[in-house]
Amino acid sequence: MLTLTVTMAVASCTATVTSRGAPGVSLEKRGPAGAVPAGLERFYGQQLGWGSCDSYATTEQDRMLYGKSAGADCARLTVPLDYAKPGDKTITLGLFRRKATEETTRIGSLIVNPGGPGASGMAAAASLATAVAGNDLGRRFDLVGFDPRGVGASQPAVHCLTGTEQDQRRMEDDQDTSAAGVVKEITRLKDYDAKCVQRTGSDLLANIGTRDVAKDLDVLRSALGDEKLTYLGYSYGTFLGSTYAERFPANVRALVLDGAVDPTQSSIEAGVAQAAGFQTAFDQFASWCGKRSGCALGSDPARAVQAYQDLVRPLIKKPADAGAGRELSYGDATTATVQALYTQDLWQSLDDGLRQLKQGSGVVLMAMADLYDGRGPDGRYSNEQDAFTAVQCVDSPRVTDEAALLDADRRSTLAAPFLDNGEPMPTEAPGDACTYWPLPETSEPHEPTVAGLPPVLVVSTTKDPATPYQSGVKLANALHGFLLTYDSTQHTAFLQGVACVDRVGIDYLVSLTLPAVDPRCRS
Repeated sequence: MLTLTVTMAVASCTATVTSRGAPGVSLEKRGPAGAVPAGLERFYGQQLGWGSCDSYATTEQDRMLYGKSAGADCARLTVPLDYAKPGDKTITLGLFRRKATEETTRIGSLIVNPGGPGASGMAAAASLATAVAGNDLGRRFDLVGFDPRGVGASQPAVHCLTGTEQDQRRMEDDQDTSAAGVVKEITRLKDYDAKCVQRTGSDLLANIGTRDVAKDLDVLRSALGDEKLTYLGYSYGTFLGSTYAERFPANVRALVLDGAVDPTQSSIEAGVAQAAGFQTAFDQFASWCGKRSGCALGSDPARAVQAYQDLVRPLIKKPADAGAGRELSYGDATTATVQALYTQDLWQSLDDGLRQLKQGSGVVLMAMADLYDGRGPDGRYSNEQDAFTAVQCVDSPRVTDEAALLDADRRSTLAAPFLDNGEPMPTEAPGDACTYWPLPETSEPHEPTVAGLPPVLVVSTTKDPATPYQSGVKLANALHGFLLTYDSTQHTAFLQGVACVDRVGIDYLVSLTLPAVDPRCRS
C-alpha cells in the first residue's frame, strides 16, 4: 500500500517528577506541556495522584472491568467549573490509565472518549486494554480514559432520577397521542427537568456542554505531559474531537474519529437521519434472521416490519412478564431492539428475545433494555442517560416550534416504520426534555474552522445506524481529513477486530502515516 507520511512533530513529553503520596498513591508531575492559556497555569501543571481504581467504580460493570485490568491505575484531574471564572469553584474528572509497556519507545498518551454523551471514558479505556495489549498502541502509548464532567466517577455527577423513579418512568405509557396524553407527557418532561436542576445544581448543568469538555481535554493533555494531543473518539466522541480541533488546532498530533457526528446538523435533522439509519439496520437484521430456521419475524424480510409491530404493539396496553416482579413495556421492547441494532453481535439475542416474547415472556428483551439504560442487576442505574440529556440540551438550540416538532415526528416515523407505534399522528407535540430545559445552550451546529489542523482520520461505516455514513463524509471534508470507509452494518469499527480498519488506524496513530487515497475496508 502506498502511504503518505504526514509531516508534523511527534508529541514529546516533559520529564516526570514522581513522589510518594498517601499509601498506595504515586504522585506524578509531567506538566505543564505545550501551550498554556493565561490564568490556567495551576490546572495545566497540576500533579496527579495515581493509585488503585477500586474507589472509582460507579457500576458493577466498572468493578469487573477495573478488576480485570492488571497494572492499571486511576487518578483525579481538577478543572474549573466555569472557565470564565477559573479562580472560583473546581470539579474533578476520573482518569483511568494503562501504561505503555515499552517506556523507551513511548510516544505519549492515547486519550479515549467512547461517546454518548454520558458514557464513561474510564470504562471504555479499560475495555480496550486487551485490544491494544499486543500491538504498538499498547506498547508505545499510555491508554487513558476520562469520565467527562458530570459523568460516572467525575465529581459532582449529574443526577436527575432515582432508580425507582427510572423504573416507574419506563413503565409509564408515553405512546398516547391524544390531547390528554400530550399534556401528561409535557408534565413528565418538565418534572424531569426540574429534578435535574434540583438534584444536580444549575452551576454544573450550565457548564456541562462539549464547549467545556474540550477545554478539560486540553488541561488533561498538558497534565499528562503531552505537548500535542493524540485522541481516539467514538460516536459523540467525534464531536468532542472536532470541537477540540476547532478550539486547539495547533495542539493536535493525531485524531481518529470513528462513527462521526455531523457538527453542522441540527438536532431535528440528526434525529431523522438516525431514524433512517436504524431502519436500514433493522432491514439488514430481518434479512439475516429470515435465512435462519425459526426466525421470530418469519422468512420474508418484506413482511418483517409488520411482524415486528404485531409482536410489540400489544405491549402498549399489556406489558409482558419480565421476571423478578418486573414487566416489559412497549418502550422497553423498542429500546432493546435499538440496542441490538448497534452491532451484529447482538442480532442473535434480539431474535431470541422476540421469539421469547411470542411466548409471553420479556426476560431477554428486558435485559437488553437494561443494558441500554444502564440499569444494573441491583436496580441501580448509571448516570449515563441523565448526563446524555444534560449535555444534549446545552449543545444545541432547543426546538420549541410546534410545526417543526410535528414535522420531525412525521418524518422520523416515515424513515423508521418499524418504530411506528400505530397511534394516530399527534396534533400537538410534547417535544422532549430539551424543549423545556431551563438553562441556555452553550454552542450551536456549525462547520468547524480548523486552520492549522494536521491531517486527521475519520472512520465511517456504510450502514451505521446511529451515525449515518454521510456524516463521516461531511466531517472528513470539514476537517480536511482522510476518510476510511468500512462496508458493514454496525456502529463504529476501530479496535473491534476488523484487521483492515485497525491496520490503517494504528499506523496513523503511531507513525502519522495515512494512505495516499481514502481507504476502504470490507467485513
